[in-house]
Amino acid sequence: MKPRLLITRRVFPEVTEALAGAYEVHGNPDDAPWSADELRARAAPCDALYVVTTDRIDAALLDACPRLRIVATGSVGYNHVDLAGCAARGIAVTNTPDVLTEATADMAWALLMAAARRVCESEHWLRAGRWGRWAWDQFLGADVHGRTLGIAGMGRIGSAVARRALGFSMRVLYCNRSDSPNAEALGARRVDRDTLLAESDHVILVLPYSSQTHHFVGERELALMKPTAVLVNVARGGIVDDAALARALRAGHLAAAGLDVYENEPALHPGLLEVPNVVLTPHIGSATRSSRLGMAMLAARNLLAHAAGEPLPTPLVAR
Repeated sequence: MKPRLLITRRVFPEVTEALAGAYEVHGNPDDAPWSADELRARAAPCDALYVVTTDRIDAALLDACPRLRIVATGSVGYNHVDLAGCAARGIAVTNTPDVLTEATADMAWALLMAAARRVCESEHWLRAGRWGRWAWDQFLGADVHGRTLGIAGMGRIGSAVARRALGFSMRVLYCNRSDSPNAEALGARRVDRDTLLAESDHVILVLPYSSQTHHFVGERELALMKPTAVLVNVARGGIVDDAALARALRAGHLAAAGLDVYENEPALHPGLLEVPNVVLTPHIGSATRSSRLGMAMLAARNLLAHAAGEPLPTPLVAR
């Protein structure tokens, strides 16, 4: 018999078809997120799981799945998976790095430009029929070209963001756990977090989420930033204290923000919906067809390799 695979969210048909040759595939045609209890019940008889970032693969789920041998997450981030618990049980874990790098870097810049130049705020004003005349001081935004860009997290995506900054003649600062090997080529200088926040005109967050990076930018850190600055988060919800950010935006302690990820998403802190100087998108940083299909197929290739007893393309926990 084929091993049993559970795909927790609806995925591209070509991905399901590729997996059907090696697995007995069970999916989620409604595409509605399952509760923790329902996920455990559905996963219990399975040999393999194909999950997304909203699926918590914790000790309770692992205990309920004695047959489980691999968890493939269709994401770069993996803080939703108990890696140590999987390793202790001999369960392989894989993710999907690299595929979404350029699309997410593009999205970071889209949010930065939209927030800095007040694109969404002015569009809403125009659509409301309020544009009656041109004025010198109408929707004055922040300059991007020639300014200082701070990048928190200088991995693949951070480096791609910095590479785009070269075309804007920007001074680039970054903070990271270690020196970036391509920093010199990108004209980027490593500094600590506080220096980055205090000196940057615009800050883009692309660091991974962990207990160490929870509220990496909170009330204290926001107070360090220039009141003319723009903050962009395309990393993970929880890296920014959304409540503190809403207060800073409302009080004018920060010029604007662009957010693609949130604490407790898809729920948003209500304060973010009440201020005009924030651009909000629903976690679409990697949402181009080529990137999303590439991520989905990479997760599938990991599962197919595992079924065939071959090396995993992108292991986090090897079997």
